[in-house]
Amino acid sequence: MKIQSKIEINLPRRAGILCNDPRFQKFAATRCGLPGEQFHSTAAAEYLRTCCGVSSRRELETDHAASSRFNILLTEFDAWVGRIGQPR
Repeated sequence: MKIQSKIEINLPRRAGILCNDPRFQKFAATRCGLPGEQFHSTAAAEYLRTCCGVSSRRELETDHAASSRFNILLTEFDAWVGRIGQPR
C-alpha cells in the first residue's frame, strides 16, 4: 500500500476549489489568450486538466508528474494574483 502525504491526497479537492475561484477563472482565460475575459468553472477545470496532463482531477492523487505540474500551476497563479513574487 502506497502512503501519500496529506497535501497529495487533497490535490483533487484543492483543484476543484481553485476552478471555482473567479480569480483563477480570469487567470485561465488570460493564459488562453483571452485577457479581460473570465471562464466558467467548467472551462477553468478543462484548462487545469490540460495543464496537468490528466483527464480527471482524481489523477492528481496518483500521478506524481501531474501533481508537480499542478503545483507549478498553483505557483504561477499565486504570482499572477500577487500572493508571491513572480517565478523565475
